[in-house]
Amino acid sequence: MKKIKLGLLGCGTVGTGVVKLLQQNKKVIEARLGAEFVLKYVADTDQTTDRGVSFEDGVFITDAYRVVDDPDIDIVIEMIGGKTVARDLILRAFENKKHVVTANKALLAEQGAEIFEAADLHGVDIAYEASVGGCMPIIKTMRESLAGNRIQHIIGILNGTSNYILSKITGEGISFEAALARAQENGYAEADPTLDVEGIDAAHKIAILSALAYGTRVDFSDVYIQGISGITPMDIAFAGEFGYRIKLLAISKIKDGSVDIRVHPTMIPFDNLLSNVNGTVNAVTVSADAAGDILLYGHGAGMMPTASAVISDTVDLARNMISGGSSRIPLLAFQPDLIRTLPVTSIDEITTHYYIRFSAVDNPGVLSKIAGVLGAHGISIKQVHQKGRKLNGSVPVVMLTHLAREADIQRAMSEMSSLEVISNEPTLIRIEDQDSED
Repeated sequence: MKKIKLGLLGCGTVGTGVVKLLQQNKKVIEARLGAEFVLKYVADTDQTTDRGVSFEDGVFITDAYRVVDDPDIDIVIEMIGGKTVARDLILRAFENKKHVVTANKALLAEQGAEIFEAADLHGVDIAYEASVGGCMPIIKTMRESLAGNRIQHIIGILNGTSNYILSKITGEGISFEAALARAQENGYAEADPTLDVEGIDAAHKIAILSALAYGTRVDFSDVYIQGISGITPMDIAFAGEFGYRIKLLAISKIKDGSVDIRVHPTMIPFDNLLSNVNGTVNAVTVSADAAGDILLYGHGAGMMPTASAVISDTVDLARNMISGGSSRIPLLAFQPDLIRTLPVTSIDEITTHYYIRFSAVDNPGVLSKIAGVLGAHGISIKQVHQKGRKLNGSVPVVMLTHLAREADIQRAMSEMSSLEVISNEPTLIRIEDQDSED
């Protein structure tokens, strides 16, 4: 049986999962592949932590460059993460004509153009299913299953930590801070949760999916990002009364040759399938002209779900090697010379519905003043409710708008904030429903 030699860079949580799958499912992998994987090297600077796996003598080393420079290694599996050392090692592996599997979403989202161009230059493949959605086969769906479709939009819950936190606030009425602490206690959130709760992780993922969907280069700095730290139990409760749940959504749409890419807390109706995706699970909907709407759902992170995607990619690359070829599928779904740079729609130009909450002095004529500000900016009110008890002379007021332009809403919000009858900074949440502009 043909032997395909692997080198693993990084033996943290996911790297350890990769080793476990290679060892535990060795026979079934060989039966599906028709070849044997040989893990020649595992490189990690931490040689003392007990990972629950064992290696033959000489396999577990500290020098990652020894792995990418070894002529016997066929496929390098990069599980180090980050955008510096990992980048250098991947590029070195390409130079040495080695295929690469990675889960490194930050690197691909922010420096993907360099990475993909280098792979094409050296005639090798890079596979990255595990970079988006863990075990959900969203990359394979975009690159292969929907090859005959025009993708119209992608909307998803792409960060399990944020989804867990919002689920806890929704289900138990606890604060963001309490829900975050619960996530950290259960190992769902890092000590520094910024990448997750501020939407950056989800933004990396939607940038990658947008490039695959539309055949465009995406400048990550063009992606609008807003996190969930400002979401309160009050807003979640009010949203529920209107028939909505609040989720951190990654949204990508194409219209008139411009791409709208954004991540932010969003209100979605109860009957939207994504509204019932709770806990650490990820889900993404893809709308295509021929296939229609597709929903993928699964564990977006964790040792074994992510390792499953890594092994899937490794098997794919090995099959290419066995058949005598590489680059069978374009790395970004489109032929490299046909990838364009489409303009990105400014957040100021989007049009949707909005939820606005503020505390107003309980005096006659207050609502007419606020309605006057909104009307002056071309914003019409769909629903308005005065909710809850008076506190320090003010009462919570909640409004839902008809379709409005973001720039107009932001100007109106700024003007409202300066009114003496408003006693706090207004809260704004965007709404995605069937009436929202596609």
